[in-house]
Amino acid sequence: RRGARAAMRALWALLGALRAAWCLLPQAGYLHPDEFFQAPEVMAGDILNLQVYYPWEFLSGSPCRTVVFPLMTSGVAYWVIKSLQQLDLCSSCVNSYTLLVLPRLLFTVFSFVLDYSVYRLAPFWGADPWKALVLLAGSYVTLVFYTRTLTNALEGLLLALLMVLVSPGKSDGSLVQPASSPLIGIVTTAGFFNRPTFLAFALMPLLYWAGSVVTSQKSIKTAVHHFLKLVLCACFTAIVFVTADTIYFTSMGLDNLYSIRESPFDVIAQLHEKMVATPLNFLSYNLNPHNLALHGSHPRVTHFAVNGIMLFGILHILAMGDGFKILKKYIQQLIWVTPNHHDLSGLLAHSEGNSTLLLFYFVPLAFLSLFSHQEPRFLIPLILPLVLFSASQNRAVKWKPVIVIFNILGALLFGCLHQGGLIPCLFHLEQLMHSPESSIHPRNYTLLFAHTYMPPRSLLNIKKSDTHIEVIDMAGSKEETLCQTVEQQADNFTCNDCHVFVIIPGTVRTTLRKCGVSFKNETLIFPHLSMEDPPQIHFLFSGNWRSQLGLYILQVGRHQ
Repeated sequence: RRGARAAMRALWALLGALRAAWCLLPQAGYLHPDEFFQAPEVMAGDILNLQVYYPWEFLSGSPCRTVVFPLMTSGVAYWVIKSLQQLDLCSSCVNSYTLLVLPRLLFTVFSFVLDYSVYRLAPFWGADPWKALVLLAGSYVTLVFYTRTLTNALEGLLLALLMVLVSPGKSDGSLVQPASSPLIGIVTTAGFFNRPTFLAFALMPLLYWAGSVVTSQKSIKTAVHHFLKLVLCACFTAIVFVTADTIYFTSMGLDNLYSIRESPFDVIAQLHEKMVATPLNFLSYNLNPHNLALHGSHPRVTHFAVNGIMLFGILHILAMGDGFKILKKYIQQLIWVTPNHHDLSGLLAHSEGNSTLLLFYFVPLAFLSLFSHQEPRFLIPLILPLVLFSASQNRAVKWKPVIVIFNILGALLFGCLHQGGLIPCLFHLEQLMHSPESSIHPRNYTLLFAHTYMPPRSLLNIKKSDTHIEVIDMAGSKEETLCQTVEQQADNFTCNDCHVFVIIPGTVRTTLRKCGVSFKNETLIFPHLSMEDPPQIHFLFSGNWRSQLGLYILQVGRHQ
């Protein structure tokens, strides 16, 4: 048994090292634009004074995202490299690699909060800590999603902290009561400001904690005292977030904030008039079905039937099966109890640990399924209760080969292939535009992206004062619009040192041949898989398969 446990520890350490190493490599896969445009892109513009694209959630009209967490994560990372550069300790610290990797590295370090939480919680929920840790660390969700700058990853980390705080610990074989209510209030409020959907994840842990407080306290006065402390700390935390967001969004950026010359009293008066509550704006926007439809509408069962399986594979299916069994059992008990007039109280009050973990998993899943816009990343916080449930009673052991193959394929798909050419493409263009030749003789560059995810402009490392570089994002433009724009760029060369590049997936490469434009150079970046423009299967078995799984950088020739 000791040998098996030592092997599990070694395997977890290996998987943890892989998590850190793959972050530094770095991962080329591009999960979703939000991994850049909800923190790094905004902070790169504010702190490093780079040309960036500010998303609508951060516009001062009705901002929907708090600035606190971007400042604490990407903001801190960028402030460090800016300070090193200003102190002449690292003259070339700011480049596409550091801009990408440093914020990710911070999230990767934070991701080990999940591992700590599993180790703490596993004994209480009847799971072997090291088996649960291996299950967690080996999941591609942990390797890929939790090492990216996503608000969903922060949501998962805050849920992990909340579950640790509300669950009793074990000391010398006896249960220790959950942590004090102030910390629970702070974490819950912070989670709400990060993403208001956190309340769906926090509901069951908070109810579990409330039940523990009520049953463990001998007087109502003591229980009320716990709840009051939670509410007061939650309110104080909310005030801190609202104040920080109001200061940031009324000055609109850190640069403007530093330049304020008014008296403190005038500033306070203005802040009171222009108070910003980002979660309320978030809810106001997302509770409007028309707004959600702009981002894509999905059937209400998508989370249950597709996204859960896509993220967690057989673990989600096993949880669904056990959930149906327990639900059937409770319904049978309810039917049997009612005719015999037995007391219904306590029927569900003292549920088994497995049942409680399933509630921690399925209640948020059900709440999120009420909304028509359903993306897989919304469910990544659920990995913690699912891992604890799957590791208890060795449910996952017999499915070990399936779990291993599933996570290898998931890691390759989302960590390498999915939009995997775009980040290396930006690295390549950044090096080209900052080459010694370009520094001596400034050149004009026009970068036209089509049928790719939104390119994070910060990775091009262009100063706001640099007017020689233009980025055009054509998203999924139709053939006619794309050709018209490319032809217009080819006709409008205004100097000898003007360079126009078109960045497009190989699956759409043939479209440009119809545009009547010549290309001087072609650079193919492999691999790149676009699910919006997927390769045709028969091409993958031809000599042209690399082109179908690649991203092209095409330099437009001058029209004579």
